[in-house]
Amino acid sequence: FLRERGYDITVVASPEPELAVVAAQEQVTVIPIRIPRDIQPLADVWALLRLIWLCLRLRPDIVNASMPKAALLGLLAARLTGVPVRIYVLRGLRSETTRGLKRWILGLTEWLSSACAHRVVSVSHSLRDRYIAQDHAPADRVTVIGHGSSNGVDAARFEAGASDRAVVQSLRRSLGITADQQIIGFVGRLTQDKGLVDLYQAFLLVRARLPDVRLLLVGDFETGSRDLPDEVRRAVIDDEAVIVTGVVAEPAPYYGLMDMVALASHREGFPNLPLEAGACAIPVVGVRATGTVDAIVDGETGLLADVGDWQGLADHIIRYLEDPQLRQRHGTAGQRRVRESF
Repeated sequence: FLRERGYDITVVASPEPELAVVAAQEQVTVIPIRIPRDIQPLADVWALLRLIWLCLRLRPDIVNASMPKAALLGLLAARLTGVPVRIYVLRGLRSETTRGLKRWILGLTEWLSSACAHRVVSVSHSLRDRYIAQDHAPADRVTVIGHGSSNGVDAARFEAGASDRAVVQSLRRSLGITADQQIIGFVGRLTQDKGLVDLYQAFLLVRARLPDVRLLLVGDFETGSRDLPDEVRRAVIDDEAVIVTGVVAEPAPYYGLMDMVALASHREGFPNLPLEAGACAIPVVGVRATGTVDAIVDGETGLLADVGDWQGLADHIIRYLEDPQLRQRHGTAGQRRVRESF
């Protein structure tokens, strides 16, 4: 959009295969600079120096930075080199699920990032409220565009993918899912922050009542500080009723396998999962976490339990699985909301 209106765009990110895809699809310049997601002092200083050098070389009019570490280093470099317009896109608060010294450090980085930015664009209203309440930035500096979300959703793409019967049936056969098995779906990183511990515990409660139900996890396990506890990861891998696909190139057809979607994430900015599910007219069970409360309308497009409430999560899942008319009603409402607002 910006390139077609005469802007010269340079995208800076860690060197991953996706960066080359962005360069080809968007026809923009890409510059790989390794920016670790976790705290790594030496690597962080080196990344900051490279970003400062880059700002001095490019002399950008605008720097738009996002994700905690990239935002901190990118906006620091932009401010030190006098970039005239600096924008921080706030996609979530990692400090919500940390404690002690690390929580204090993460809070400090958020304050520094917002202090270096002229404007903080939050992806949801609940995230904006929490950010301001924690004194990371004054209220007049933090805004939300429209109804929020990171980038909306290509509703037609997901609806078409989930409706492609030939592709969906092929996936069903390849994953060993029979026609009579009901499927609880999840799409995303398989991490503790995403609530996979709670989701699996709720699934065990559901399966005690509905033995033929299956849990479909479209994604892969993440290593590092956000990894699942070893015992939970082993239990998920060894459980024959749980299907883990690994990373997939196109998630849309997998929604065609799902009767409902579950998101037990402890924190979000604005989750994409409910929007993708909504585009496919699939209802969502979630929890009352930051960001998730913006993406799911409780009792209308989905059902919400309290964070960490395994039994409440399980009860909502069972309610959907046992009531196809409710699933259809909430799924249709979710699809309508996605088309109108996202």
